[in-house]
Amino acid sequence: MRIALGIEYVGSGFSGWQVQQGERTVQGALEEALSRVAARSIRVTCAGRTDAGVHALGQVVHFDTDARRPVTAWTLGANSSLPADASVRWALEASDEFHARFSALSRTYRYVIYNAGVRSPLLAGRTWWRRRPLDVDIMQVAVRHLLGEHDFSSFRAAGCQARSPVRRVTEASVTRRGALVCVQITANAFLHHMVRNVAGTLAKVGTGEADPDWVGEVLDRKDRRRAGMTAPPDGLYFVSVDYGPLLPIPEPLHEGIPGGTA
Repeated sequence: MRIALGIEYVGSGFSGWQVQQGERTVQGALEEALSRVAARSIRVTCAGRTDAGVHALGQVVHFDTDARRPVTAWTLGANSSLPADASVRWALEASDEFHARFSALSRTYRYVIYNAGVRSPLLAGRTWWRRRPLDVDIMQVAVRHLLGEHDFSSFRAAGCQARSPVRRVTEASVTRRGALVCVQITANAFLHHMVRNVAGTLAKVGTGEADPDWVGEVLDRKDRRRAGMTAPPDGLYFVSVDYGPLLPIPEPLHEGIPGGTA
């Protein structure tokens, strides 16, 4: 039997998604909790690995098991063992053709900037604090340069192991709700640090240090040195994955919090 799960977590206390010896990771905590429910070892496959400090509203995983349990047992049972900063939000039986990573048609990430003159301790670790005012309208003009299929080498981390830097961005927006500025991008796949590098670049446009068309120029150069800084992991959220009719999944609903629904 193949089971798909929707996972939510605050990444601040984890050393990223992937299991690492001697480190507290989301995958490690989840597999331990699920193994207790199944009474046997469980190994999970995720839609996309996240770095240390990165959060998730709609991470999706799958695993195969011969343990027969009610679907609710995978949520309630796992959550009884998971730490407070991670939770299984839903569970579904999936077909054998479903694969959390390879079946994904698109993924959506959101980067949240707290744009205010004074820092907020309540939002520390959940947002990137930027004191200088950001012009969201100008940032929205700039982010449109990323739409379509491009070589995103200018927004790729030096250690990125992807075979190709070409990605297809289908949606990209910059919005403001009070002091929170959200950069949201949907693409068929992402490069390592791609969204964080985009956020750092757009912030430079938002403060007036660069023209909106500069983002298009950076993209065309295919040179990471031309783009803005890598924004910290604190503001990055894995929002959702789209699998089409293969796996209709619930939408994450978190109105009014950083990373929540806009």
